[in-house]
Amino acid sequence: MYPDCMPSVDPQHVVVAMSGGVDSSAAALLLARAGHRVTGVTLRLYDVEGVPSGAHQGCCTLDDIEDARRVCAVLGIPHYVMDAREGFRTHVMDYFVAEYRRGRTPHPCIACNDRIKFDLLAGQAEALGAGAVATGHYARIAREPDGSFALLRGVDQSKDQSYVLAGLGQAQLARTLLPVGSFPKTRIRALAAEAGLHLAAKRDSQEVCFIPSGDYRAYLAERAAEAGEGARPGDLVDETGAVVGTHPGVEGFTVGQRRGLGVALGERRFVTGVDPATGRVAVGPESALWKRAVAVEGMRWVSGHAPAGTRRVQAKLRYGGEPARALAEPGPDGTLTLHFEAPQRAPTPGQAAVLYDGERVLGGGTIAQALD
Repeated sequence: MYPDCMPSVDPQHVVVAMSGGVDSSAAALLLARAGHRVTGVTLRLYDVEGVPSGAHQGCCTLDDIEDARRVCAVLGIPHYVMDAREGFRTHVMDYFVAEYRRGRTPHPCIACNDRIKFDLLAGQAEALGAGAVATGHYARIAREPDGSFALLRGVDQSKDQSYVLAGLGQAQLARTLLPVGSFPKTRIRALAAEAGLHLAAKRDSQEVCFIPSGDYRAYLAERAAEAGEGARPGDLVDETGAVVGTHPGVEGFTVGQRRGLGVALGERRFVTGVDPATGRVAVGPESALWKRAVAVEGMRWVSGHAPAGTRRVQAKLRYGGEPARALAEPGPDGTLTLHFEAPQRAPTPGQAAVLYDGERVLGGGTIAQALD
C-alpha cells in the first residue's frame, strides 16, 4: 500500500485480538466502555475440520470464531477474520516439531505471540488506521518517567501471562493495550456476565491449541510420516551410561518426564537428558533433575538493551513456575548464564527463561542447557 493511500491513524481506534474466549471479549468490552473505537479481529490459525464441536480445548477454532463474532455483535463493533494458517504452520507448528526432534521442549504460545499474533495485528491495525492493538493477556504495560515502556505482571498472580510476552520490545509495547491485566479473573468473568456476553462462563483454552486430542506424541508421529521421516529409536541409559532399555524415538521425551519410559527399573526414574545426535535418552533419580545454573540463548530485553554487567534478578523457567532468585551473567551474542541461589528442578532446554525485577519483566530467552 502506497503511503498516500494509507488511512490516517486514529489514536482512539484499537484492534482487539478476539480469540473467542472470555478474556479477549472482556478486553474489547473494557476498551469500548472507555470510549475507544474498537474493531475485533480473529486469526484463523489452523484447521480442525472433523473435530466434534465442543471437543477441542484450544483456541481459534471455527466455534471460537463464531463466539467472537457474536460478542462483537453484542458490543456493536466490526469483526474481521484473518487467515494466518500459513504463517502459523511455519513459525509455530513446524517449530514445535523441529524442537522436539532436536531433543528440546518448545513453548508454542511464545512462538505464536512473537511471530504471529502481534505482528499480524500490527499490520491489520495499520491497514485500518488504528493507533493500537489489544489482547486479553493478564499482564500490564506502564509508562516509565523517561518515556519508555515497562511490561509488568498481571494483578491476578494466578493468571499472570507476562511469561509468554517477554519477547515484546519497546516498539510493540508503545502500541499495545492489555486491559484485563489490571483485574482478577473473577472480575473479568463478572464483567462479561453483566454485559450479557454468552461466553462469560466459557472454560479457558488448554494447550497445545493445534493438537485437538492433546496427544503430542501422536501429532509428532503424524507429522514425521507426512515428511517421510521415521521415528529415531535409541537407548535408554542410566546415570553411569549403562544401557537399561530402548525407546521408540527421542521426540517422545522431555526432561523431568517420569511416565512412559517403557522400562521398569525398580524405583522411580526421570528423564534427565535427551541427545538427538546419539539417540540416547538419559534417566536417573529425581535428585539428578536439580540444577544450580542454566545457559540461556537468544535473550531479548524489554528495554531494548542488555545490562552492562551481572545483576540480581528473579527468573522463571516455566509458565506455571514461580520466579526464583538468581544472578544473571551476560555473555556474548545474546547469551546469558543464570546462577540460582537455590537449585531448580528440571530446567528444560527449549523452554523460556524469563527475568523479572519484582513485578517488572526485564526480558527473556530460551534455555539452551542446564548446568550443574
